[in-house]
Amino acid sequence: MENVSTQQFLDEIVQEEVQKQLIEAPQKNIQEDVVQEVQAGEQNVQQEEISDHIKGVIETLLFISEKPVTLDQIKGALETVSGAEVKAVIKVLQNDYQERKSGMTIIEIAGGYQMLSNPVYATYIREFYKTKHKERLSKPALESLAIIAYKQPVTRSDIELIRGVNSDGVVNHLLSKELLKTVGRKDVAGRPYLYGTTKQFLEYFGLKSLKDLPKLEEFPSLLPPEEVEERPVVNEKPKQEKQEQESVEEKKNESQ
Repeated sequence: MENVSTQQFLDEIVQEEVQKQLIEAPQKNIQEDVVQEVQAGEQNVQQEEISDHIKGVIETLLFISEKPVTLDQIKGALETVSGAEVKAVIKVLQNDYQERKSGMTIIEIAGGYQMLSNPVYATYIREFYKTKHKERLSKPALESLAIIAYKQPVTRSDIELIRGVNSDGVVNHLLSKELLKTVGRKDVAGRPYLYGTTKQFLEYFGLKSLKDLPKLEEFPSLLPPEEVEERPVVNEKPKQEKQEQESVEEKKNESQ
């Protein structure tokens, strides 16, 4: 009986150990699977971060370049990225811009890639440049504009009185450029238009307000004749002549 009991006891121990291993084995496998999944997730996150970084670099290079950027130029900046990877990232950017109807697009041109404005918005770009383009003004236009800026409101006759020539064409040109505007009529015979400067005038010359204009005294040609003071002329003898005169006087004194 004692032997049987001992055998049973040993069998029970073996059975318990087997059951224990059967229970722990799946748990161990589950833990290993979890660890592998976490590691894989970390690698994916790291890979996504690297991809976002590469995408940002390529996007920046295309944005700052005025000419098409080649694959070799992009690879030279990134060093560790292949041409195929660069193409894949550019494709992602193109799809991203297209999906969100971006104002920018990337096209392949002249052996490289270039970031350009989206043709869909070309109308708005034309309108923007139509109002913002800074055209260089002619000398007559600048003269007339200066007279109006300092003397406003003025009539065309006032401008012509100072300039001495007909100013119809110049004034019409400045009106078309929205640098001038009509601000009323003068209460005289014929009631001619009065002109003044506009907000575009301030923007064109980079002024905060008309108070920032230079002093009128710096431009005597814009002042009426009675306000222009003639500069006194100082009649000074040349230095050499003065020295000769002093020398003659010294000799006279010595002879006396």
